[in-house]
Amino acid sequence: MRAEEIQKLIEKGLQPCTASVTSPDDIHFSATVISPLFANKNRIQKQQLVYATLGKHINDGTIHAISLKTFTPDEWHQQQA
Repeated sequence: MRAEEIQKLIEKGLQPCTASVTSPDDIHFSATVISPLFANKNRIQKQQLVYATLGKHINDGTIHAISLKTFTPDEWHQQQA
């Protein structure tokens, strides 16, 4: 699976959101996901929402490993300041 495909899965399954996914080898992936759905959720709850969009692909081994950074839009803006 390619990074672009994972990005589309996340963005389709977790609306509204913006996702950026990278991979050096199409096996290990890193994703940054920004969504207002993350408001009032802790880090684990945010990651669970993202994993839910990828569950089938993680369970069948199509996605071997993914590192997640999750932010609300406000958190993202603070991160960029």
